[in-house]
Amino acid sequence: MPRDMADAPALLRDVFGFDDFRPGQGEIVEAVASGENVLAIMPTGGGKSLCFQLPALMLPGLTVVISPLIALMRDQVRGLREAGVAAGALTSANTPDETDAVLDGIRDGTLRLLYLAPERLASGGTQRMLAEAGVSLVAVDEAHCVSQWGHDFRPDYLRIGVLRRALGVPLAAFTATADAETRDEIVARLFDGAAPRTFLRGFDRPNIHLAFQPKDSPRKQILAFAAARRGQSGIVYCGTRAKTESLAAALAAEGHSACAYHGGMEAEARRAVEERFATEDGLIVVATVAFGMGVDKPDIRWVAHADLPKSIEAYYQEIGRAGRDGGPAETLTLFGADDIRLRRAQIDEGAAPPERRDADHGRLNALLGLAEAVECRRRALLSYFGETGPEAGCGHCDLCDTPPETFDGTEAVRKALSAALRTGESFGAGHLVDILTGTVTDKVSQRGHDTLPTFGVGRDLSRSQWQAVFRQMMGRDLIRPDPERHGALWMTEAARPILRGEATIRLRRDTIDVARASRPAVRTLVSDEDAPLLSALKAKRRALAEAARVPAYVIFPDRTLIEMAEARPASLDDMARISGVGAKKLERYGAAFLEVIGGEPAAPAHPARRKLAGGGAGALYDQLLAAQAELARGEDGTEKPLSCSASQLARVAELRPSDSDALTRLLGERRAERFGPAFLAILSAA
Repeated sequence: MPRDMADAPALLRDVFGFDDFRPGQGEIVEAVASGENVLAIMPTGGGKSLCFQLPALMLPGLTVVISPLIALMRDQVRGLREAGVAAGALTSANTPDETDAVLDGIRDGTLRLLYLAPERLASGGTQRMLAEAGVSLVAVDEAHCVSQWGHDFRPDYLRIGVLRRALGVPLAAFTATADAETRDEIVARLFDGAAPRTFLRGFDRPNIHLAFQPKDSPRKQILAFAAARRGQSGIVYCGTRAKTESLAAALAAEGHSACAYHGGMEAEARRAVEERFATEDGLIVVATVAFGMGVDKPDIRWVAHADLPKSIEAYYQEIGRAGRDGGPAETLTLFGADDIRLRRAQIDEGAAPPERRDADHGRLNALLGLAEAVECRRRALLSYFGETGPEAGCGHCDLCDTPPETFDGTEAVRKALSAALRTGESFGAGHLVDILTGTVTDKVSQRGHDTLPTFGVGRDLSRSQWQAVFRQMMGRDLIRPDPERHGALWMTEAARPILRGEATIRLRRDTIDVARASRPAVRTLVSDEDAPLLSALKAKRRALAEAARVPAYVIFPDRTLIEMAEARPASLDDMARISGVGAKKLERYGAAFLEVIGGEPAAPAHPARRKLAGGGAGALYDQLLAAQAELARGEDGTEKPLSCSASQLARVAELRPSDSDALTRLLGERRAERFGPAFLAILSAA
């Protein structure tokens, strides 16, 4: 039987060392300890872990905690053991001795909390072990991972609902970042749609200072930020493993105590970094956001993002690792056009259905809106999560500290919208910038866009400045990229009043000025205009490669996809002229890639016709087929229907007979008599 809530203050004081609950904790602890199903959304640093650790000591038997982060599990187990609580974790980072000790504790009934990664639930042995272990509660940390709409979906989380039903015990789910849509899916997947008792404890972390900067020598920006906070513990998040290592080395060269941490490291090396970070003051860890640190260290004083996070939920969770002790903490997030292109490509190249990709683009747009905000960032952040921020500004973000200089961007925005509308909302920012700046490219001239009224009307801004304008427009949700049309920008309803002259808009001057002064960008594989299509082609290639269980380059190498994205073939004949598309690959993959390029299934072609694609014989086949259709009932249209087989037409197109006798040998007398003159005329003209 659960212990009475009267025991909670003593346990809180004696085990965890706190005299009082933080606001909201007591109610949640009481609900969990009394056996209710609970969903609690609490800000990072708000004391979520206590809300299942304390009930675990009040309940009989074993509490199972499902958590996605190895570092977080090990850190919490370490803290519980220091407090005298029998806790353990089964993770891939365990030593054999650690695993044996945990299993012994489960068998003899002394273990009170068992931490598991969700992947462990796939094992039948784990299910049997838990069924025999006397489990009284299942707690789920980072519960947003169950949602396919969330920022960190983990498929193995979907097994938790099955586990809860099998064990017949209450479940308590916790997360710091879940919008209304994500909360609904958590309830559906973990609680079978039966509403748990829900606690929404707010998202505001007023002790964390928020700041964003456009990228301008990003390494120098990170080094300068760290130098001003020398001796303080901090985390730098990077988008790639290689960057974590190079940036950690640069920080170390500047005299900081710094090390890298990512999923490609050996388990022992990761464990050593975790131990250092937990015990060493002033250590900077440079980590990949994909792997995540997940540590429970309370005195992290700053978090910096060297690259733009995936979404506003991911951003909020990652900065929330600073200032867990309630003390002041600072953040800095760098962002640039390359970040936005990368995040768009990751969404478009993913295997998610269209509605999920749309939602992910919306979440990214919300983060861009926060990055390009002109007023209090905290108000914008809380508004996204459905809360009301301070009306007069928080006084604790970079925009409240130093309000940015703005300018009337109404004319520039109208020009950009006009360019999008006059081109049918069918093109990305790259092509629209070419039109606005009066740049004559092959695509501009081929489509006649150099004759548009908007051609050259934006020569007062440079190409990079126009990119900054489009970025701010996306951040303000005036335009959105259409993933089904490879990133073509379309105008939202919010933009119509501006276009009609019913509203004005102010843009930030600092990001425009940075664009004016920035160095030329590193050359990309394709133009901005072709990048979304290249992403879509890569996604199709990956799907085909996974189905065939072969490396992606076996389907087509990158250079072939790049040529497809630039040339945009419209038929099998066009596709056959792409370098790297041989006859076999054309037959096997041609139609699939044409569908990606054209946005609709390609018209089916007879196998005999497909074999002729790419050469003159293919065009001849089409002409012969058209002539045959006209003469199917003879010249006067009254004769008995007659036609040639596809293989006969293909032979005629390949061999190109020059007289009626040769044609008769291929088609027979009846067909040669009806079609011969027309066919020979076509062959002669060719």
